[in-house]
Amino acid sequence: MKITFLGGGNMANALIGGLLKTGFSAADIAVIEIDAENRAKLESSYGVRCYSAARAVALGCDVVLLSVKPQQMREACTPLLPYLKQQLIISIAAGLRLADLSRWLGGYGKLVRTMPNTPALIGAGVTGLYALPAVSETERIVAEHILQAVGSTLWISDEAQMDAVTAVSGSGPAYAFLFIEALQQAATELGFTPEQARQLSIETALGAVRLAAQSDDPASVLRERVTSKGGTTEAALRTMAERGVKEGIIAGILAADARGRELGQQLGKD
Repeated sequence: MKITFLGGGNMANALIGGLLKTGFSAADIAVIEIDAENRAKLESSYGVRCYSAARAVALGCDVVLLSVKPQQMREACTPLLPYLKQQLIISIAAGLRLADLSRWLGGYGKLVRTMPNTPALIGAGVTGLYALPAVSETERIVAEHILQAVGSTLWISDEAQMDAVTAVSGSGPAYAFLFIEALQQAATELGFTPEQARQLSIETALGAVRLAAQSDDPASVLRERVTSKGGTTEAALRTMAERGVKEGIIAGILAADARGRELGQQLGKD
């Protein structure tokens, strides 16, 4: 299987690195990247073939992975049109609806929309996927295999849910980082050095996530087990509830979902 990436940014780097670690051959990967410095880095780091523009030799592939910014996608896709011959096309562009992408590609139907998140950069991401009906089961497996090179995957049956995937997992790392940031600030206010605060905060968050991942119990039960009646944890959680922390997080995610729909409409305008 041969894969060509349109765009050689951070997520493309993560996917290429992940594919190579799983045994994929560098000789079967090509990248179309307009920036000469990025091309040189990709060739040096991974040994993949790089091209400055769409060419027949670059697009003699089985899969085209669209990894340019959503705002640049329409312009970047136009040069592909003469070279599309039933390749599977996978988009990792946030917010860009497949109906719009298909229209820009002359009604092309073999399209898969995905939403990876930034932990993919260390192979710990989670990616939501949605495919148009023209994508075969074999092609769905191919798409899944490619994205699993950087973490776990989850198929979505309704493309409208992709905005929710973006709100929960695409933006989710920012929510987790905000929690760690608050934990560190509180630790420094309690007298710890920045280094100590960082260690306490990150290791606590990391351990809690590992425990949740390995437990069959819901997060609410795990939280209750840490919370002794009349104890310190109860005092903290009571104050957080009074400040509306949980409700604020939920409201923020719903706002992200709504904004995702708005962006999709804006990106798809002719």
